Amino acid sequence: MLLTTTVKQNGYLTLEHLSNIELYYTSIELITEDNIILTGDEFHHSINVMRNSVDDKIFVSDGKGTIYTAQIATVSVNHLSANIIERRVFENKAGNIWFCIPILKNPDKLKFAFEKCVELGITNFILFSSRYTLSKKVKPEKFHKTILAAMKQSLRAFLPQIHSASFTDIIKLDGHKILFDQNAKIEFEGKDELNKRTYFLFGPEGGFDINEIELVEQQNRFNLSTNRLRSETAIIKCASLLKI
Repeated sequence: MLLTTTVKQNGYLTLEHLSNIELYYTSIELITEDNIILTGDEFHHSINVMRNSVDDKIFVSDGKGTIYTAQIATVSVNHLSANIIERRVFENKAGNIWFCIPILKNPDKLKFAFEKCVELGITNFILFSSRYTLSKKVKPEKFHKTILAAMKQSLRAFLPQIHSASFTDIIKLDGHKILFDQNAKIEFEGKDELNKRTYFLFGPEGGFDINEIELVEQQNRFNLSTNRLRSETAIIKCASLLKI
């Protein structure tokens, strides 16, 4: 009988049992009740880089909240099969949190922001354009490898999702909106209650247009520092302040 353990992400149980592991990822379609298959880059890394072989234990996330302990049963030319020994099921404390990130002119800054936010537990992102966004188009798929690597490095059980929308599209979505503006009078100190769907809106390099700012109620406008922060710095600071 397989052992299933329910734990909180980044709880002591996680750190105690998983802190020194190499974490792999496979889609949930390649997982059955008692078996896991690794293919592609994950298979290559396991066999050719980490030198895993038959009977070795591996740890695999399905990106949906479970980390599996499995023992390699067979290795073929392009995939391996492993028998599941244990499941650890995690809760997603950030499931109701959406980070709405402006499209930045420099894609490396976006990659950096995504990487650090994933390490800090953010799992939902919306890339958006607004009036003063300097770069209007970028495909969310461009950052898949970045968020996947960050998920594995930080031993997260949830593979973050990146969507795209315009600022006005986000405003129309159901849920609480929090907008960050350098001139806001209230300093953001974190958010303890994460059970309500909330969209955090960060300004682009050119800032928000006054008409965009006024679409969010004044009591929901915050600043993150008395100093002016770069967009990517503000995003990461907010992620670090949330109680995830």
